[in-house]
Order: sequence, then C-alpha cells, then structure tokens
Amino acid sequence: MTSVDARLDPALPLRLMGRTVMDGAMTIEILSSSRTFGGTLHVARHASSATGTPMRFTVFVPPGEGPFASLVFLAGLTSSEENFTIKGGGYRYAAEEKLIVIAPDTSPRGDEVADDDAYDLGKGAGFYIDATQAPWTPHFSMESYITRDLLAAVDANFPADPKRRGITGHSMGGHGALTLGMKHPDLFKTISAFAPIVSPLNCAWGDKAFTAYLGANRATWAAHDSCALVAAGKAAPFGEILIDQGLADTFYQSELKTHLIEEAASTSGATITVRRHEGYDHGYFFVSTFIADHIAFHAKRLGRA
Repeated sequence: MTSVDARLDPALPLRLMGRTVMDGAMTIEILSSSRTFGGTLHVARHASSATGTPMRFTVFVPPGEGPFASLVFLAGLTSSEENFTIKGGGYRYAAEEKLIVIAPDTSPRGDEVADDDAYDLGKGAGFYIDATQAPWTPHFSMESYITRDLLAAVDANFPADPKRRGITGHSMGGHGALTLGMKHPDLFKTISAFAPIVSPLNCAWGDKAFTAYLGANRATWAAHDSCALVAAGKAAPFGEILIDQGLADTFYQSELKTHLIEEAASTSGATITVRRHEGYDHGYFFVSTFIADHIAFHAKRLGRA
C-alpha cells in the first residue's frame, strides 16, 4: 500500500490504480483512471463515517494546473455514481471550462444496509437527507456524507478549490442539489437542477421517503423541501438558480411539480430560471442535451483562479 499526496499531480492516480492515496486522515482507493478530453476520470472508493460503509464516487479532473472550481452532480432514484459518469456527456465541456466534476453514489450499499423491495426507498434512494428513524439511521446519512465526507475526500486528494464549488443534480438528485445548496451556502456557491423533485412535502415520492426516513411529523420535513427553503429566503445568496424540465417527462405533473418552486420564488423575490422543453423526457438523453448549458452556468459564476 502506497501513501502519496495526489495533489502533486492530477494524473498521479493513473499510476496508482488499485492502490491507496492518502492525505492526512482522509484515505481513498483509486479503482480505475481513464483519460478523456485531455483530463482524467477517476473512480474512487473510501470509508465514510457518515454512512458507516464504503462509498464510491467519480472525479473528473480537467487538463492543466489547478486549483480548479468544481461541480457536484447528484443522481436520481435507482442510480449510482455510474449514471452521470457514463451517460451525462459532460466531460468535454468540463475540460473546456477547467471544471472538476464529482459524481457520488445515491445511497449507502452493502449487505448490512437496510433496504426495501420498492425502487423509491432504500438502496439507490437516499434522498440526500440524514435519516432519524429505524431501520435507516445506522447508514442513511446522505446529507452528512455529501457535505462532509465526500467533499473532504475530494479536497484532500484532488486539485479542487473549496471556495469555488457548485452543485447540480437530476430528479431526486435535483432535490438534493437544491436543498443541500441552499442549506450549505458556505460549501456551495452555485446551484442548478435537471427535472428536480422541488417539493417532497407535496408528492408521493417525498411522502413515502420522508415518512420512512424522518418520521410522520411533517413539520420536520420543511428543512429538506426546496420550495420551503426558497420561501424562507435561502435562495437569495445564489443570485440565480437554473432548472431545466422536459415537458414529455411522465413525472412532471405528478411528482416534480416545477411550478411550485416558481410560486415560492415569486413570494420571496428569488430568481429561479425554469426552462421547459417540448418533447424531452426524464432520462439522460435530456440531461446530456443540456449539460453544456449547466456547466457553462456554473463555470461563469465560479470563475477561474
């Protein structure tokens, strides 16, 4: 096992495949590295104290010398770190904009982790919140994982500038991007989302997951509802938040209800730009079509060192 400082050379993990990269107390294992668009895509694994499990994530490091601004992409229900990595189509644009892109898993994994037979609860459905109810509490602490363990691992081992970081995501991950961004403006300076669940308080997906993870007291849910956060003025530090939504999305009317965040913005003075697109559904063809716009949105506002 080899101990090194990966920040000395962004391409260094290419020479460390299968070994361990260490920086202080934060250790990651590089599982694979691939060159793409002049940069390097790393698949990594590390131990998370928040979830009590190993967690996987990917990091794209653009060509050149850092430190670089970074963008976290949170995936949706049933997804893992692979969905955006394989299907998002964003690395060409991230290379051009000199932007690190980080894609974590959507939940803890492992035989000891609680699960449910349904696709919208349990593994692959962490909802980026910290569960307070059994049997979920031992491992389902995805808010703490994203905002603490993941960012610490990236900042310790890759040339990311912690002061220039944005967050985006798709569907359940769009919910996560909106809520984690607004709840943690010290960590995230820009926010966007693709087809997000804007109000778990007002849809079946949110009702099911939040009842399981947080309990029946709906008053506790508002801290994880982007519409409630916008109404409370939490969007103000970000200037503008960008949302793209496909009009052929089968979840648009029943679960996503994008109009609710526009209504919240109209009462709070927030700037929420919602772009609706005829013919686009909920999948990654939609995401990959508009990912260049989102990367440009974040890169322009985060700037370069």
